[in-house]
Amino acid sequence: MSADPLALARPDIVALKPYAHAAWDPRLERLHANESPWRVPGDASAAGLNRYPEPQPQALVEALAALYGVQPAQLLVGRGSDEGIDLLTRAFCTAGRDAVIVCPPTFGMYAVAARIQGAAVSSVPLRRDAGYALDLPAIRAALVPQVKLVYLCTPNNPTGNEIAEADVLAVLEACAGRALVVVDEAYGEFCGHAGHARRLAGFPHLVVLRTLSKAHGLAGARVGSLLAQPAIVALLRKIIPPYAMAQPTVEAALQALQPPAQAVARERIVATIAERARLAAALAPLPAVERVWPSAANFLLVEFRDAGAALRAIMDAGLIVRDFRGTAGLGEALRLTIGTPEQNDRLLRSLA
Repeated sequence: MSADPLALARPDIVALKPYAHAAWDPRLERLHANESPWRVPGDASAAGLNRYPEPQPQALVEALAALYGVQPAQLLVGRGSDEGIDLLTRAFCTAGRDAVIVCPPTFGMYAVAARIQGAAVSSVPLRRDAGYALDLPAIRAALVPQVKLVYLCTPNNPTGNEIAEADVLAVLEACAGRALVVVDEAYGEFCGHAGHARRLAGFPHLVVLRTLSKAHGLAGARVGSLLAQPAIVALLRKIIPPYAMAQPTVEAALQALQPPAQAVARERIVATIAERARLAAALAPLPAVERVWPSAANFLLVEFRDAGAALRAIMDAGLIVRDFRGTAGLGEALRLTIGTPEQNDRLLRSLA
């Protein structure tokens, strides 16, 4: 099969003529986009909320490309990683015909986006007995011609473990010319290893998802990056809404990517990793705790002897955590986000 990743895309999307948004010359005053010429009271944005933002803001794309070590043409910015997942599904999966592979327990939006599109979902569960490692033989067996996307989350949500680099490479090799491999690195900053974007040149069917939501503290701004071959980025630009990134979000992200803010982010990543280790060590010997799974993310997956009782105790301490009871492969598990030292101390007291 062709190594051209667009050979896997929907032919009608490849042939699609995209919406022609209003272009502008910054040297000229704008009377071409039916905007209001006046700012609203209280508008403190630099560009003015009365004006449409750039469809793919050049300064933000360049700053994010520098952050992730790729070329601007290899990056699409959107509203969180969710938008990248949605765009990939719509561009590569024909309803009623194509499919995606997911490896549960993992991030639920991969399957949700596929089902919204009318694509089939092929589940290849992670191997709990091997620390939630990939089941490589089962993934290879599931790679039927209808599969267009294979999702790998590393560090994985909600289990917290990294997928071994050798396993990611094995999936990339198995999918060459057959499907895109989408590596979601939403928690990549907390694992201390280089991301897979460095492999884009060698694997034209690789897509990497990154976000400013976690380590950079901008979950409320919704800034996600999709890293891929320029041809894939150009294809997805055809179907992303023309003004996807709101101007306040663009300005907040640019501020967060300035050197002083990045220095603070690095300090907080180090603090989070230290608190993760402290919390894991303190939880493990508690009578209520069955198992603390190793984590390379900003959370811990913890199995309890009675997760319901643990959840009530934590809520009585004024904290809320994620309940994963009833999720296949997780048992009596709660997912505990690493908080401030004070919050973590309060959580420990509630369980002791």
